[in-house]
Amino acid sequence: MSHPTALPRHAAGISTPEQPPAWAPAAPTIALLTALGVLMVGQMYTVLALLHPMATSLGTTPGQATWTATAFGFAYAAGFLLAGPLSDRYGSRAVITVGLAAATAATLAVSAAPNLTWAVALRSVQGLAAAAFAPSALSYVVHHIAPQRRGTALTCITSGMLAAAVVMQIGAQAVAAGLGWRAVFWLSAALMALSVLPVGRVLRPTLRQDTGGGLLQAFAAMPRLVRRPRLVTLYLSTVVLMSAFVAVYTAVAIAGPPSIAGNSSAILALRAGALPALVAVPLLSVVLQRLAAPLRAVLALALAAISVAVGSLLGGHTVSLAIALLLFVAAVAAAAPAVVETINTSAPHARGAAVALYGCSMFIGASLGPQLTGALTGLGFGGILRVVAAALVLGVLLALPALHHRRTP
Repeated sequence: MSHPTALPRHAAGISTPEQPPAWAPAAPTIALLTALGVLMVGQMYTVLALLHPMATSLGTTPGQATWTATAFGFAYAAGFLLAGPLSDRYGSRAVITVGLAAATAATLAVSAAPNLTWAVALRSVQGLAAAAFAPSALSYVVHHIAPQRRGTALTCITSGMLAAAVVMQIGAQAVAAGLGWRAVFWLSAALMALSVLPVGRVLRPTLRQDTGGGLLQAFAAMPRLVRRPRLVTLYLSTVVLMSAFVAVYTAVAIAGPPSIAGNSSAILALRAGALPALVAVPLLSVVLQRLAAPLRAVLALALAAISVAVGSLLGGHTVSLAIALLLFVAAVAAAAPAVVETINTSAPHARGAAVALYGCSMFIGASLGPQLTGALTGLGFGGILRVVAAALVLGVLLALPALHHRRTP
């Protein structure tokens, strides 16, 4: 796809402040980045389906094994803070390529972990390496995809990242049943290694930005961003949203709805039941974008809170619970790109750093989710969901200042 104002022949391929380069073809870019989003972000969630076999193999309990998810998530959040400015400085394609190579090695290492201590440590390294992808991918979309396709691209990619929580758990459960939990990491590493070639072919290099202050100036944007109250509340609402998302799926894995506890096939079906939402939301992105991004974020968070609250009352009704979780996942899938769009609009001169902080808050929340569920196990499945619903109400309140900002001239 070309930008409507194409460059003259003599300037083709040359970027100037007055004349932006031709936009990258949207379809192959969106397909590649969405698939990589599922693979890379999915490494956070694979262990949620492997807690029992990993615990048996590593000589620990499923509750303690949740630390393999938390360690990955915190390292992933920290990695975002590095990857965003690096992407601003050196270009998204370069950072994604290096990240894929490092993540391949780290993922193979996880497969060889002899005990829980090593598994937690190696998962931290894996999380740090995998974090190179998401902020670079989102930054690439902003710099290389035409504005009229950008909202769709962001929705597809963020939906892919959310779909990873379901798709990678289903895949991990199936692979582990036949080949053992370590094979999940072997296959993931192989897919990462094979992805390097299409990244080099499909993605365009980003012209190196001359920031004057070098790499340190790219990092210096972060403190300025966190001094902006409306951005901070958006980041905090993201922490709440992702903590709730992962807490609910961890509750399905270790607390178990009463009607399906211990039934692996029923739990698999409950996980898979959310997939239609992750397909539908990108397809409806054109309709959803008729609403301003801050308003979409607030409404989606409210729907998430309501659906989890209703789900907390349906533990004995599997079909009704599946519908409630379907709505919950749809709400999360709609909220995430709306928050990204709002943040991008609020920080046009430091998008990489702003998205890095968003990703950091996203995975701080995702890291807290398993521990939240572990701490609340005594409340049972319904009790956990009621606490999650209350947290999501807080998320709605945190997102409201962005809505007010939208209304302010």
